[in-house]
Amino acid sequence: MSCTRGCPSRFAGFSAMEDELPSTIASSKCAEMLLKRATARVGTVVRRCVGVIAVLLVAVTLMAAPARADFEHGQAAYEVGDYAKAVAEWLPAATRGDFRAQTYLGVMYERGLGVARDDAEAVRWYRLAADQGNAGAQFTLGGMYANGRGVPQDDVQAHMWYNLAASRLTSEQREIAVQGRDIIAARMTPEDRSDAQRLAREWDADRKSVV
Repeated sequence: MSCTRGCPSRFAGFSAMEDELPSTIASSKCAEMLLKRATARVGTVVRRCVGVIAVLLVAVTLMAAPARADFEHGQAAYEVGDYAKAVAEWLPAATRGDFRAQTYLGVMYERGLGVARDDAEAVRWYRLAADQGNAGAQFTLGGMYANGRGVPQDDVQAHMWYNLAASRLTSEQREIAVQGRDIIAARMTPEDRSDAQRLAREWDADRKSVV
């Protein structure tokens, strides 16, 4: 299957945010390949398309977790474009603490799919998943703080979440998170960078990753 099948025409190049997520979201191989294509343009991508990259990171990290029936039902509904049903299927799982469903609900609220677009609600679900150690949600949360979407703009928090994501990812995915962190670090004071690093260490000391 082509890794751009079902994706918006500009998705593979990461040149703009789109109103659709790729139908290849269930394919970790496709996510890996698209991430490789994005790596060379990471500086622009992190600034302009953080949400798109995060979706791919989520797709990669989610594949290792065993699927639950309601999560699979939500994914099936999403893939046929029934976004409202997807949200309804994912909500019970997310409420029970399923970090995959929490992450996807964050995406749905961020993009306005099946629900009214609400960045603050997206952040709430991303944070629940990020607090469980999901690297995709952590990366996305870093982007939300970096851009002041759903939360007050905060480079210290952005740096912290990018740093935590980078510590849980490997190869190209890690490089993207590291470069996102470094873009933020370049505009921070040494004191703010130190605070962000301290917060990341404290977070790690209190929690164990689920992915």
